[in-house]
Amino acid sequence: MKFVTLHQMVKRARETLGADHWDYLIGGADTESALRRNRFGLDGWLFRPRILNDVSAVDATTELLGCRLRIPVVLAPIGSLQVFDAAGGRGAAEAARDFGVLQILSSACQPDFAAVAQAVPGPRIYQLYLTGDQAWMDDVIAQALEAGYTALCLTADTQTYSRRERDILKRFVPPSGSQAGVSDFGHQARMTWDTVAHVKETFAVPLVVKGVGVAADAARCVEAGVDLVYVSNHGGRQLDHTRACIDVLPEVVEAVDGRVPVLVDGGFLRGADVVKALCLGATAVGLGRFEGLAMAAGGAPALVRALEILEHEIRTTMALLGVARLDALGPALLERSVAMAPAGVLSAFPLLAEDY
Repeated sequence: MKFVTLHQMVKRARETLGADHWDYLIGGADTESALRRNRFGLDGWLFRPRILNDVSAVDATTELLGCRLRIPVVLAPIGSLQVFDAAGGRGAAEAARDFGVLQILSSACQPDFAAVAQAVPGPRIYQLYLTGDQAWMDDVIAQALEAGYTALCLTADTQTYSRRERDILKRFVPPSGSQAGVSDFGHQARMTWDTVAHVKETFAVPLVVKGVGVAADAARCVEAGVDLVYVSNHGGRQLDHTRACIDVLPEVVEAVDGRVPVLVDGGFLRGADVVKALCLGATAVGLGRFEGLAMAAGGAPALVRALEILEHEIRTTMALLGVARLDALGPALLERSVAMAPAGVLSAFPLLAEDY
C-alpha cells in the first residue's frame, strides 16, 4: 500500500498491533493527563502568517551535533521498538539513514547497540539507562564509542518506572521487563549531577540530557557542560500532571540562551507541530510515538514514507507562513489561544473517526 497520509499509517498500525502493544504505544502514566496535555499544548499555539514573501524555494534542512538533517527531526529513543516491527532498532536506523535524519537508539531496544551499529554504520546517539554501577556505565559507554556512536544521551526523568494502568490492568510486561514497583531502578535512581560531571570528565563525546522540564535545570545542564538540552516528559509516560513540553520550551530556550541546541519531544505528530516548536526556539524535534506508529504500519519503508509525508507538511506549513528558511521562524509567528476540542494522544488525526 502506498501511504498518502499519516492518518492511513495510524489506522494500519492499529489494525496490525494487538491490544497489549497498542496500549503500550499510545498509553501514558496514571490519569494520562500529561499525555493529553502535550497535545492540548500544541493545539493551543496558533500561527500568525505573513504574506508576500518569496517562498518558491523552502529549505527545511539543518544541522545537529555535526550531523546534517534533511528536516529538523530526530527519531527519539523508544524502548522495545521491536514489538512494533521485528527489525526493531535496526529498522529505525535504516529509515533514519535512508531518509536523512538522526536516530537516538534506546538501550531498552533490540537488537543491541553493537548489532545496530554493525548493520547500519553512521552517526547515531546512544541513550543509556543505568542498570549497573559506574564501572558498568563506563564500560558500556566505551563500547558504544568504539562501535561508532557519535553522542551519548542520559535520560533523567526515569528514576523509577511509572504506573501505566493500561499495562497493569492487562498484566502486560514489555520486553524490557520494567514494571511499576517491581523493576530495579537502583542505579538509574541514583543518577545525579555528579554522574553528568563524571561522563564529561571521562569521555570526549557530546552529551545529551533528556527529561528537562524547567529553566533552572536547563541552565545547570549548560553549566555542567551538557552539549544538548532535551525537553521531554517521556511522552506523558512517567510523571503525570506535567506541563505540555511545548509550553516548557520557551523558558528552557531563554535559559539556554543559544549556548547549546535544544531538542523537544512530547505529542509531536504533524509537520505543523514541528514548525511550532521551531518558532519557539527548538533546534529540532524528537518523534517517538510517530516512529512506533510508522514502524507498526510497515517497518522501515513505512517510516521513511512517514518522514517524507512529514517533510511535505513541514515545507507546506513554512510556505503558507511566508517563511522560506528555518532561521526566519520565530515567536512572532505564533500566539497563544485555547484549543478548540478535547485533546487526546491521537487527536492530531481527526479523520480516524470518519470512514476514509
